[in-house]
Amino acid sequence: MSATVPIVGRLTADAELRYSASGTAVARFTVVSSRRTKNQNTQEWEDVDVTYWDCVAFKQLAENCVESLVKGTEVVLVGRAKQESWEDRQTGQKRSKISVVVEHIGPSLRAATAKVSKAGSGGGGRQESRQGRGGAQRVPEGDPWASGAPQGGGGGWGGDEPPF
Repeated sequence: MSATVPIVGRLTADAELRYSASGTAVARFTVVSSRRTKNQNTQEWEDVDVTYWDCVAFKQLAENCVESLVKGTEVVLVGRAKQESWEDRQTGQKRSKISVVVEHIGPSLRAATAKVSKAGSGGGGRQESRQGRGGAQRVPEGDPWASGAPQGGGGGWGGDEPPF
């Protein structure tokens, strides 16, 4: 059984995207979390309880992480803690670590802003075209989530009824 853990921290490097033999997208990255406290002896602020979390995301979430998050980004995530065990090839010793299988992740808006765009569903039917990180995107006409402004016809936010 795995425990659900919430984590707030910063990416230590850009997420790394690879694909499994079956074609599943897999993103791996590390998040560091800590608490800031004032040292009563030196009167200086310092990080305490520093923890590095090895994280992994799969499928569409993995691709979205790589496209949206970069080194230093403060993130808020929820995932399942999972213990991994293996035998060290060089020493033969048994090793283990706890990693986090990410279920939800996003940038923290405490000290930043973000523009959110709807990603296509996992699979071939993407509704948008991306031109690299932060590039221009084409959004389907009438998509009410594309922006807060009405988009022609009755598909915008202008009427009495919500667009969904």
